[in-house]
Amino acid sequence: MNSPSRVNLLGSSPQFHLACAQIKKISRVDVTVYIDGETGTGKELAARAIHYQGLRCDGPFVPVNCGALPETLIESELFGHERGAFTDAKVASPGLVSEANGGTLFLDEVDALSMKAQASLLRFLQDRSYRRVGGGTPRHADVRVIAASNANIHELVEQRRFRRDLFYRLNVLTLHMPALRERGGDSVELAQAFLARFNHQYGMAPKRLHADAVAFIAEYPWPGNVRELENVIHREFLMSEDSELRFPGKVSHLDVKTGGEGTSFKAAKARAVADFERRYVGELLQRTDGNITRAARIAGQDRSAFGKLVRKHGLAQSACVSDLEAG
Repeated sequence: MNSPSRVNLLGSSPQFHLACAQIKKISRVDVTVYIDGETGTGKELAARAIHYQGLRCDGPFVPVNCGALPETLIESELFGHERGAFTDAKVASPGLVSEANGGTLFLDEVDALSMKAQASLLRFLQDRSYRRVGGGTPRHADVRVIAASNANIHELVEQRRFRRDLFYRLNVLTLHMPALRERGGDSVELAQAFLARFNHQYGMAPKRLHADAVAFIAEYPWPGNVRELENVIHREFLMSEDSELRFPGKVSHLDVKTGGEGTSFKAAKARAVADFERRYVGELLQRTDGNITRAARIAGQDRSAFGKLVRKHGLAQSACVSDLEAG
C-alpha cells in the first residue's frame, strides 16, 4: 500500500488530513466513488491514491476526461467498436472500459456527458456488461469506477441535466477535496515542494522563496487552487533571474476586494479569477515579447486555449499579430 505522499498528496492541515483519512478508508472497499471539489483541488490525484492504495493497485488506472470526448464518439471511446461500425472505423477498438479491466476507470468531468452517454454509462454500472458499437456480443469488464466533477451535481440533478439514477449509482461513497484557501498553511508547504521539484527537474541554480513570496502565498485565496499555485511557482521559477522568488507586482494584491457586503462568494471568486488571468497572461506576453506559443508553453496550456485568454481579456494588442491570427 502506498502512503499519501507516494501519490503526491501533500499537506498538513486538518482539512487535508481528513480528506486523506477518507481516501485511506475508501481505498479498502471496492465500490464506486464520487469525488467533488473545485477545479484544481486534486481530484484526479485523489482517485489515483484510492486506486494505488487499494486492492486493484496492480491493475491499470485509466483516466478519462469526459468533457473532451466528442458526443458522437463517447460510446465508441468508452466501450469500443467493431471494424466498419461507422465510417472511420478502419479497425476494431477495445475501448477504455476494456483497457481498465482489472483496475480503475476514472471519469473526470462526468457532468459533461450527454443524456445519451449517461444512459449508456448507467447500463454498464448496473452489471458491468456492455457491447461494442457495431457488435452484438455481450462483454464484461471487472472495473472500479471513480467519477469526479467540479459542478454542483445536485443542482444538475434537480434541473434534469444529470440523471438521478446515474448519480445514485456513482455516489456509493463520496469524497470532498477541500479548496486550497480552506487548508491553512498548506499553500506554502505545496509551494516549497513544487519549487524543490523544479530545482531538480531543470538542473538550474537552486532557487528559494523570499519572505515576501511566502507571505503572498499564505494570504492569497488561490481561486484556481493547487493547479494555479503550481503554475505560478513554475512561471516565477523560469522567469526569475534571482536566486529568490519574490513574486514582483503581486504582493500589492494580497487584499482581495469583495466589492461590498452584498457581493456573493461566487461573484467575488469570479472577479479574483479574472483579475489573476489578466495579470498572468499580460505578464507572460510582456516577458515573451508577445509570442503566444512561448507564453502558452510556459503556462503549461494548449496554445489555442491561451489564445482565447488573450482575446478574452483584450490583450491582443500585446501579442504578435501574426502569432495571434495563427491561433
